Amino acid sequence: MTAMRLDQLRQYSDILRTRSGEALTVRFVEPRDAEELRHYFRSLSMSSRYNRFFRPVSEVPSSLLEQFIHVGEADRFSVVATMRVDGFEKIVGEACYVFHGEDASIEFALSISNNWQGHGIGKAILRNLECRAASFGAHRIYGDTLHDNKSMIALARRAGYGFTNSPVDWTATRFEKHVDAEPRGIPCATWRLEAIERQQAAHAAPKG
Repeated sequence: MTAMRLDQLRQYSDILRTRSGEALTVRFVEPRDAEELRHYFRSLSMSSRYNRFFRPVSEVPSSLLEQFIHVGEADRFSVVATMRVDGFEKIVGEACYVFHGEDASIEFALSISNNWQGHGIGKAILRNLECRAASFGAHRIYGDTLHDNKSMIALARRAGYGFTNSPVDWTATRFEKHVDAEPRGIPCATWRLEAIERQQAAHAAPKG
């Protein structure tokens, strides 16, 4: 898949809710987000950056930032979770995911701003990612986290993920979950609806 156009990106925004009921928007990363994303990663604590990138970094590498803002290339996607804070849109979390067609799976990683942890934002994003996985026709969704990342492990456990050793990093734990073909009660209606329409159009297209 090639990078998505800006008009396509803006079609897919989901309004979720924090634990206290505040509105949380999850949308695809746009080119205009580059500097704000750079600032977001700088603002994370050293341990949070280490948990996100599996190595000590002072800020996100420029090559990785380029991947974030070119949504759709090689079936890689990036989203930000934003809230209105003092009248401005503020990034409070982010996630990246990639579709692996060879085994119909979605691999993902996410982070939450240190100032906004404990508000249910991670849970909301995780459920949203599960619905996005279903829209691809994925059968499972998974991620890797460091053995001592207790907050991510607890989040995944509460969401019903199973655990095993990561096959790619001995310092990490893999958490994974079966993806329901028709997820219910998961807030990503616009994305799911578009996926259904694409599937219907593909089946209706003349063959040969």
